[in-house]
Amino acid sequence: MRITKFGHACVRVEQDGRVLVLDPGVFTDVAALDGAHAVLITHEHADHVHPDHLRGSDAPIWTIAAVERRLHEEAPEVAERVTVVRPGDRLEVAGVDVEVVGEKHAVIHPDYDRFDNSGFLLEAGGRGLYHPGDALTPPPRAVDVLLAPVSAPWLKVSEAIDFVREVAAPTSLAIHDRVYSDVGLDMVATHMANLLPEGVTFERREPGQDL
Repeated sequence: MRITKFGHACVRVEQDGRVLVLDPGVFTDVAALDGAHAVLITHEHADHVHPDHLRGSDAPIWTIAAVERRLHEEAPEVAERVTVVRPGDRLEVAGVDVEVVGEKHAVIHPDYDRFDNSGFLLEAGGRGLYHPGDALTPPPRAVDVLLAPVSAPWLKVSEAIDFVREVAAPTSLAIHDRVYSDVGLDMVATHMANLLPEGVTFERREPGQDL
């Protein structure tokens, strides 16, 4: 499984010649979708889904109902390629086993309505990878790689660290990282290095770099 970090929350996964792209949002270079066989989208926020990017690809899309509704309004030709998924669904996408995990976005502020959000657990080649979207809902079983949100209006560094500890994947790759400056991201990496247990590593990659 080849894992390539793209802008913000977007990650590209390649397995046996098949390409699956997660959360290609407005902060993501459209090149992330080059040759994509499938797209998974966790929720409707612009930093996770950008209709213009999706217009440039003919890949089928799997996502929750709230995203399908947004695409139907803003890009109906893209919505035609959407398969709606629900928490607990298990499916095969581009040769990868996928489980849909969780139902709600993390709380940004109690005065806001809660958004829907479902993460995706991917398994292929005997390895597991988990993208939680904008939530700290743990996967239902152990994974090899956690895509770990590190900066957001809904997230404290202590919560990010505790989530990485809870999931306890051997490798956690930083995502959702556009909100902080390089200085802030260096601070997160330092705290992770200081506070993660032995056997759990935290990695950062620049857009376009492989894990």
